[in-house]
Amino acid sequence: MILSSEISPIANKFPESDLAFYRKLGRTDLTVSCLGLGGGGSISSADTLYAFEQGINYFFYSSDLHHYIYSSISDALRKLCGRKSSVREKVVLATVTYIKSPEMALAALLDQFMELGIDYIDVLFWGWIGANDGAILDNCLQLSPDLRDSNSVYQRTIERMLGTSERLKKMGAVRYIGASFHDVNLARKWSNSPLLDVVMVRHNVAHRSAQSQLFNHLDVHDLQRPGIITFKSTGSHSGALWDAPPSLPEGCWQPSVPDFYRYSLSQNCVDVCLMGLQQRWEIDAAISAIQKGKLTAKEIDYLNLYGDLHLRKLQVEDIPDEKLLCHI
Repeated sequence: MILSSEISPIANKFPESDLAFYRKLGRTDLTVSCLGLGGGGSISSADTLYAFEQGINYFFYSSDLHHYIYSSISDALRKLCGRKSSVREKVVLATVTYIKSPEMALAALLDQFMELGIDYIDVLFWGWIGANDGAILDNCLQLSPDLRDSNSVYQRTIERMLGTSERLKKMGAVRYIGASFHDVNLARKWSNSPLLDVVMVRHNVAHRSAQSQLFNHLDVHDLQRPGIITFKSTGSHSGALWDAPPSLPEGCWQPSVPDFYRYSLSQNCVDVCLMGLQQRWEIDAAISAIQKGKLTAKEIDYLNLYGDLHLRKLQVEDIPDEKLLCHI
C-alpha cells in the first residue's frame, strides 16, 4: 500500500482494502491512482485541481483529436505539470496522439510540450489502434528507443527547440510508451513487447472481451507485465450503461457510474480506470465507491448479466432468480 501523503500532502487518507487506491503501473516505476481523469467529459480545470487535491494523480490529455473538449483541463495541467510546478513529480501525465505516423511524431510531441509548458511526459500513447492498424503500430513502436528515457534522440531534439531543463535531462522527453487499443487481439499481441509499456483498452460490463483475451492472461505477480488502463467504463452502443435495460425487473440493483469503475478495477491486473467526468461531485462519488473495495463474485456475476441484458444477448426470464440482486 502506498500512502496518499506520498502523492499529495492534502489528499484523503485511504484505508487499506483489497482495492488499493495507489499502485505501481505494471513494469513502469510510476505510482498511479486507480482512478484516472481525462478531459473527455469537459470537466473544468478547477475541478481537475480538486481531483488532484483528493488524491487522483493520473491525468490523460489529447492534443489533437477532440482537443477542444480536452482543452478544458489544460490550465490545470499547466499548473500541475508545467516547468515551474512544485508538484510535478507527484503527477502522472499521460498524453495521446491519434496521428499514427512516425514522421509526425515530433510535431505531435512539440504541440504537447508547447501547449502545456511541460518538461516531460510520463506516458505517450499512440491512440485508437484498430483491427487494421497492426502494421502502422509496428512502425510507430519502432520509435520507442528514440522517444523514451533520458538521453534519447527526441529528448535532445526537444532540448534544442525548447531549451534544456534539469527535469528534462533527468526524465527524458517521454518516460514510457503506451497504446490505446480498439482491438483486443492486437492489445494481447503487443502486451509482451519490450517496445510497449502501457496498454489501454475498452472495458465495461457489456463489453468484456478484454477480460478473457487480455486481463486473464496476465500474472498479477509478474513485475514485467505491462500497465493496464481501461476506458469506456459506462458507454456502449446499446446506450448509457447507467440506464437500466428495459427488461430489468423492478427492484433489482441498478448500478451507478462509480459501480462500473469498481467493476473494471475488480478485474485481474487492471491498474487504472479512466474517467471522463463533468462535475466535482462525480469525483467524490467515484472515490467513495473505491473505498468500498472490490466487488464480490456475486456482484460481478450480476453485472455480467446486466451487461448482457443491455446488449439484448440474454432474456431476463432465462436468468435464475438467485442470480438477480435486488434492493442492494
